[in-house]
Amino acid sequence: MSQAPPQDIANPQASLTTKEGWRAFVDENPEPPPSLPSGTVPDKGELESYREVRIDYHTRSVIVNTPTIRSVVATGRKRIVPNRHQVSARRGLIVSGSAGIGKTAAITQLGKNVEQTTRRRNPAAVGGLPVVFVTVPPAATPKMLAGEFARFLGIPLEHRMSQVQITNAVCDLLGKLGTTLVLVDEIHSLDLTTRNGAEASDQLKYLSERIAATFVLAGLDVETSSLFQGTRGQQIAGRYTVTPSRPFSHKYRADNKHWQALVVTMEDSLRLRAHRPGTLVAMTDYLHGRTGGLIGSLSQLIREAAVGAIDTGAEKITKRMLDAIELDHAVQQPQPDHRRAKGAGKPKAA
Repeated sequence: MSQAPPQDIANPQASLTTKEGWRAFVDENPEPPPSLPSGTVPDKGELESYREVRIDYHTRSVIVNTPTIRSVVATGRKRIVPNRHQVSARRGLIVSGSAGIGKTAAITQLGKNVEQTTRRRNPAAVGGLPVVFVTVPPAATPKMLAGEFARFLGIPLEHRMSQVQITNAVCDLLGKLGTTLVLVDEIHSLDLTTRNGAEASDQLKYLSERIAATFVLAGLDVETSSLFQGTRGQQIAGRYTVTPSRPFSHKYRADNKHWQALVVTMEDSLRLRAHRPGTLVAMTDYLHGRTGGLIGSLSQLIREAAVGAIDTGAEKITKRMLDAIELDHAVQQPQPDHRRAKGAGKPKAA
């Protein structure tokens, strides 16, 4: 028995903030490693190959169709259609929440959905670029922000190029490539109380006017940041809907079902030879207590345990193994109950 090597298409070194890395992400559809055929006795080399394939598989995050992802994909697609012929003041979307709850996963899944749909509808449009993904650098200036777009596109930047020259090159190329969706992560890095942050916010607004696309932003607790403050903040608030992304609650029956479904999906993705199905599902309360309902922490916990189970030869995940894994600092902090009496899960207009 031989195992194919892991697909290079999902090279972890390929950044989503380049067009090559983004395309690799859109094309990625990793298949789980097949189980060893019953009754076979693989040799040492085959077992080692199988081990490496499964370790590589378990180091990848499992994308789960969470309520946040469903909301962002549905709302984002609704924004794109009416924005097609909007000359200015296009409406966008902001995904806001604390760290580790899947904001980046939500907007990138929207982008993947939009790009794959665009390819299916127009397979002849080779060389187009339906979606752009950039992150806001710390203490961003207008030129730095324009430079992030240029870096994604692969536009060579000469040292003496001005902000205006970079911006024009970006906008002209995106117009030719037919970009319809622009994803901007780490939007909380724009501090409107500083000169650089305010001017970078103006640059982002200018880009959204020049580029005939829907802008979707994501950041940490945007509602309480400076992004909506002052005249600039009022302009942003008037053009964007805010979708809150929160930790999974575990207090009510409906919340339990969502959390359990998440655990089931992650457990079903395991490829461990001795793991008994339902083991993790039986520990949903424990897993929520360990992770505070943060999907990023849950993913880290299960993936690290799975890799450990393969490395040690245990080939199954146990509570003792989970207890030994140290998680990020965020899960050590008290998690408020985000259950809302009315309008739970619905996007709120800022």
